[in-house]
Amino acid sequence: QVQLVESGGGLVQAGGSLRLSCAASGWIFSRRSMGWFRQAPGKEREFVAAAPWSGVSTLYADSVKGRFTISRDNAKNTLYLQMNNLKPEDTAAYYCARGRTVSSGLGAVEYDVWGQGTQVTVSS
Repeated sequence: QVQLVESGGGLVQAGGSLRLSCAASGWIFSRRSMGWFRQAPGKEREFVAAAPWSGVSTLYADSVKGRFTISRDNAKNTLYLQMNNLKPEDTAAYYCARGRTVSSGLGAVEYDVWGQGTQVTVSS
């Protein structure tokens, strides 16, 4: 059973920080790239960040560059998203996703398995 389970969301004030986690199971984690997407009510799902299998050459949306950091621990089958200096416009459900290859990019079509999401709400 291929599965992704996000955690770590919550309610924070603007300027605060959160770290999201995504626990993966059902495949050899290091053989796929991983990504984070988010979706706010009434809006399209948008790309946030991606990490290839090695964790290097990471990719970020312009809106989060310099504030968010994606990382992965292949030994723990876990993907992370460290979010600093959060803004109200970051409010959304955040989803982790498995890439179709070892180095997927910003397009949702490049990912084939999705978690259920974790809610991040930033006040102010």
